[in-house]
Amino acid sequence: MARIVLIGAGSSVFGYNSVLDACNIEALQGSSLVLHDIDEGRLEEMGSLAAKIVGETGSEVEVEWTSHREDALTDADFVVLSIAVDRMNRWRKDWEIPFNLGIKQVIGENGGPGGLFHTLRMVPPVLAICSDMEDLCPDALLLNYTNPVPRLCLAVERYTDVSVLGLCHEVEHQMKRLAPIMGMPFSLLDAVSAGLNHFSWFKELRLTNGDDAYPLLDEGLKGVDPTFQPLCRAIYDRFGLYPSTDDNHMGEYLAYAWNACPERDRGFNWIDRMERSGEENWLRTRRLIEGEEPLDVKGRLSGERAMPIIAGIVTNSRHLELQANLPNEGQVSNLMEDAIVETPALVDGSGVHPIHVGALPDGLAALCNIQIMIQDLAVEAAYHGDRDIAMQAVLTDPVVHDLEAGKRAFEELMEAHRDLLPQFMEAP
Repeated sequence: MARIVLIGAGSSVFGYNSVLDACNIEALQGSSLVLHDIDEGRLEEMGSLAAKIVGETGSEVEVEWTSHREDALTDADFVVLSIAVDRMNRWRKDWEIPFNLGIKQVIGENGGPGGLFHTLRMVPPVLAICSDMEDLCPDALLLNYTNPVPRLCLAVERYTDVSVLGLCHEVEHQMKRLAPIMGMPFSLLDAVSAGLNHFSWFKELRLTNGDDAYPLLDEGLKGVDPTFQPLCRAIYDRFGLYPSTDDNHMGEYLAYAWNACPERDRGFNWIDRMERSGEENWLRTRRLIEGEEPLDVKGRLSGERAMPIIAGIVTNSRHLELQANLPNEGQVSNLMEDAIVETPALVDGSGVHPIHVGALPDGLAALCNIQIMIQDLAVEAAYHGDRDIAMQAVLTDPVVHDLEAGKRAFEELMEAHRDLLPQFMEAP
């Protein structure tokens, strides 16, 4: 059976959800689930919780945990990655430093100067993990949740021999947001989404019986609160397809997004909410570990897709996934070749295969291709430690409205994060 390694398993959300799914998916019974994290305290707590979940579900999954990456990765079949380095502190700097110079990023996580420096910090540790995979489990599939998903997947594709699949739950979440507006349960919705991760659109929005659901969306939007996704609705009005992501994710890539996005979903308002959510999740994990809150886990699934995909490969399921981030081999015909694009995909015994969905409308393809070129610059800068290319990535970004502000933001961010940018510090 499969040996599945969770890197970053100390996360109260990623670790818990992955263990929950593995224990409740029949096809994964008998598999080995290896939890790894560099935070030994959190790893020990999540390991303890994982053992309780195994007991409560009666699962035949074998769980172990180790802080030694080499031990975890040896002979792995699948590696699921969700890591962060000093996440909230660095995220605040990524957003605040450009903002103080007049650069209004919506959240500064995956696009804009903040998204660039997030990329520059995360490429080295991800490639280090891939280097170990090349030595210890060269045939394993890497399933990456770590942001910025397309940029990190591009780095892995370009500079390693590791097979990588980028994962996200945003398309499903957007469908769940839209279903009540359309007056139906999420279970009756189906979709074909295409574009880039967090920058994608519903090429088709339909009912499970095949009927077009866009008329239901149009009718529902007529009576919805005007504060509901004003940016997504404006994009829909002008470009003809509804975004398959929320306002603040889409807004990371658009020059005019700041004023269009609701105040509650941008800047420190959003970052503070994410930090509180993380703290609340960890407190709940502690209550579960200590028995202060009952475990209710038997037969339940998280909704995340890594374990169902692994089970699909193990069983040759030939099932469809709504979103998979893979190199563009023509599945979105008017986006640049080899860019990491997000489309539906078929899962079978040989892996995950993207579905060809054709072209996006020209205007949306133009927006995506701009970001693809910026992502390429970001990855090249991150790998080579090239300040000139990194500066070009800043000054190419639509969110950067002013030359001097962009240059100052770059220098201040470089200084703020210098301890996590060794590839640049070694350069003259």
